[in-house]
Amino acid sequence: MSCFFKRLLNDSSSSDEEERNGWFAAAMEFERQNSQGTGPGDRISRQSRYRDRVSGNSRLLSDYFVENPVYDETLFRRRFRLSRPLFLRILHVLQQHNNYFVRRRNVANTIGFSGEQKMTAALRMLAYGMSADSIDEYVRIGESTTIECIKRFCQGVVEIFGPEYLRSPNAADISRLLHKANQRGFPGMLGSLDCMHWKWKNCPAAYHGMYIGHVHRSTIVLEAVASYDLWIWHAFFGMPGSNNDINVLDASNLFANLREGRGPPADYTIMDNHYNMRYYLADGIYPKWATIVQTISHPQEPAHEFFASKHESYRKDVERAFWVLQARFVIVRGPARFWHHEDLSFIMKACIILHNMIIEDERVDDNELVAVVAGNEDYDSLGTDGPVEVSRGPIPFDQFMARNRAIRDSNTHYTLRYDIVTHLWRLHGEGVID
Repeated sequence: MSCFFKRLLNDSSSSDEEERNGWFAAAMEFERQNSQGTGPGDRISRQSRYRDRVSGNSRLLSDYFVENPVYDETLFRRRFRLSRPLFLRILHVLQQHNNYFVRRRNVANTIGFSGEQKMTAALRMLAYGMSADSIDEYVRIGESTTIECIKRFCQGVVEIFGPEYLRSPNAADISRLLHKANQRGFPGMLGSLDCMHWKWKNCPAAYHGMYIGHVHRSTIVLEAVASYDLWIWHAFFGMPGSNNDINVLDASNLFANLREGRGPPADYTIMDNHYNMRYYLADGIYPKWATIVQTISHPQEPAHEFFASKHESYRKDVERAFWVLQARFVIVRGPARFWHHEDLSFIMKACIILHNMIIEDERVDDNELVAVVAGNEDYDSLGTDGPVEVSRGPIPFDQFMARNRAIRDSNTHYTLRYDIVTHLWRLHGEGVID
């Protein structure tokens, strides 16, 4: 209140209470107009709303996190996309990594938001793809704080869990994948390869020419490799949408370890022919490399038709992984509303990490997770004999170029595909594969 009105109220000798109230109301209206501005160019001050964050946190805890919550584990899994123990595990690690998710008091001695509130706000945006201000009604967190929550949450998940859940398969993983691939009739296969486009709604106008591709909208490309259990082993994100799958493959690090000789051993035999490089199933746009097996476009013989049907069926693993990823986290299915490329990269990688963590959490203990013996070959022997010695230092340039030429060898591609066709047809004739 201005000094003029204070003196006016203090110096007034009138005993009329209504007159004093009228002066007080006039003073308050004067202060309100001066603080908010009356003209079209005047700056309106930021309004602070009392959201009662304490009661919002108490309601959230009683709904989901107490001993006898209002909503059971099934509804928790449905709304948060993951189980309650997994939620608490991630929250505990995040609180140790970044005190932003620890409940504290600010400089005004006001209690802040709890870690459950912040993580719930981030997961609701990821799971439902909703706007930031729609979280306010239940979690009692404002729009700007919700945006900060999702950024810090995704960055923390990538920094903490990325080395474990975005890694390449190790020796034990390879033995399990090879056993499943051998059951399918594709010895030496590690998964299927494909790309997905994520629309970028708020792409800057200066970048439209680079990010607009065949869908005639700005998109960012994700290259991924998925196995039969929908686990995403390889994720390369960030290429502009104007690039096709071949350009993305050339820029990705999918075969970097293979070129540098820094991978587990890869030796297998098909139809008496020895191979030393694993391969992936892919569609027809990819190049005819020794590490990529494509289908036969127009099969004429019964063996070719059988191979094409099996190939196209197993190649759907990566597409199924894309569908499940987009169904679990709707934010990567709809247009991206963030402005910065780095934020989108953290969001996509965090969703993939959470996707893999959910698969691990819900995986049943079947025969493929224990020692498996197929014929006379122990496919888990790689994972039980300790770590496998691989090259860690730089290799000579001539060896690097020789490995690169071996990866891109088209003759090996056709020979490998012919051997797989023959192998599949023989298994079909023996009744092993229908």
